[in-house]
Amino acid sequence: METDALIKKIIETGKIDFGSNKALKNIKKGKAKAIILSKNCPKKIRQDIEYYAKIEKIPLIVFPGTSLQLGEVCGKPFTISSITITDLGRISLSELTE
Repeated sequence: METDALIKKIIETGKIDFGSNKALKNIKKGKAKAIILSKNCPKKIRQDIEYYAKIEKIPLIVFPGTSLQLGEVCGKPFTISSITITDLGRISLSELTE
């Protein structure tokens, strides 16, 4: 399944949080199942999230579009540089990380 469709299905059936601060908090609290970053996520934010995700062994997916495009996929009228998936809903982790 395409990344856009997977994100939409997770939004419909699972639970997500938007934003890098939420991503870092969810990683540190052990709530994050996976993190999605836009391809133009600011370098410092990307490095912080990558570091903590690696320590906690949380899959990190890079969305092939910009933060504006990621916002559009999520149905939001603003840019989104990171999404934290706290509940995958009807999607398996293997589908997301393929």
